[in-house]
Amino acid sequence: MSKTLAVTYEQAVQYRMEVNHLSERLPAGAYLEAAYFGLQDTAPRDALIGMHARVADCEPSAWEHPDLTQTYSPRGAVYVLPKQDLGVFTVGRLPLGEEQRSAIEKIADEVCQTLAGKERRGGLPDLRTACASGRITLRWTTSALYAREVPRPEIDFADAHRELCRRHLQAFGPTTPEAFAWWSGLSPRDGREVWRWLVPELLPVDLAGHPAWILAKHEQAIRSTGPAPAARLLVAPDLRIFGQDKHGLFVGPGMKRRTHLHDSFHPNGVILNGKIAGAWGRRGGRIDVRLAAPLSTEASAALTAEALSMPIPGVTPTLEQSTS
Repeated sequence: MSKTLAVTYEQAVQYRMEVNHLSERLPAGAYLEAAYFGLQDTAPRDALIGMHARVADCEPSAWEHPDLTQTYSPRGAVYVLPKQDLGVFTVGRLPLGEEQRSAIEKIADEVCQTLAGKERRGGLPDLRTACASGRITLRWTTSALYAREVPRPEIDFADAHRELCRRHLQAFGPTTPEAFAWWSGLSPRDGREVWRWLVPELLPVDLAGHPAWILAKHEQAIRSTGPAPAARLLVAPDLRIFGQDKHGLFVGPGMKRRTHLHDSFHPNGVILNGKIAGAWGRRGGRIDVRLAAPLSTEASAALTAEALSMPIPGVTPTLEQSTS
C-alpha cells in the first residue's frame, strides 16, 4: 500500500506558488515556460499580467510571442499557451466517447469550411466546441476575436489526456479527480478514467484532513518549499492556487470572494508573504489596490514596486487601506 503524505494547506499553496513560478520569477524572455500550464486571458489582458508575475522584465508584447498561441482551452475562456502544447490543451480535453468526439469533429469541419483557409473575425457558431479539435486557434486583441484553421496536432489521443492530467497535478497538486475533471472540461466520468491511467505515477496525500494526490516525483518539492514572495499582484484566475471548492482547498467552479475587499471592480489578489492580503483592479494604467490591514514601510515599498513594474502604459498605483 502506498504511503500517505501529510501536507498542510500552507505547504500546498507555497508548492503551487513555486511550481507556477510565482515565488521566484523566471529569466527575462521565458514566456513559453511561464505559459506551460496555460494562462487564462480574461479582459483586460490577464495573460500578460500573469506573465509579468512569472517572468522578469516582462514586455508588453509578451502575449504575442511567435511561439505562443491562443485557443479556448481547457476552460471556456481564451487561453495563451505554447504552440508546441496545443494538442495537450485541445485533444487532451476531448471526450473519451467516440460518438461525442465525432460530433465535435463535425462542428470543427463546418467551422473550417467557413474559414476557407483564412483568418476570420469572430461571430462563428460553436467556435468554443470546434476549438477542442485542435484544428482552430484564436487571436484575441481584447477588442476583437479572430479564428483560423491550423494543422491537426500530431499527438496520440491517450498521451494528450495523460499529459493534461499531469499538468493539472503539477500546477494544482495536491488535487483530486473531481478538480481535474472541472479544470479540464472533461465529464466527471471521463476525468476519473483519465485519472486512473496515471495511478502508478501518483502519491496519496492528506491535505488538511482531505484525501488528495500529487505526482510522486514531486514529493520532495512539496516537502521542501522555500519562502513566499514578499509581494505579488495576481490576476483572478491565478487565485485558484489558493483553492476555491467547498473546502477552500482545491480548484473548482466559480471565483469566490476572497476577502470583503473583493468585488467586480477588484477581482484580483494582493499577495503578501504567500497570503491574500487584499484585492486590486485596474482601468487602463490605473492600479487600484485595496488592503485589509496597514503595511510596513518595507511591504508598502515592495507592493508599489510590483505595481509600477507592470508592463502596461501609464501605470499609476493607488494603495488604500480598508476601514471596515
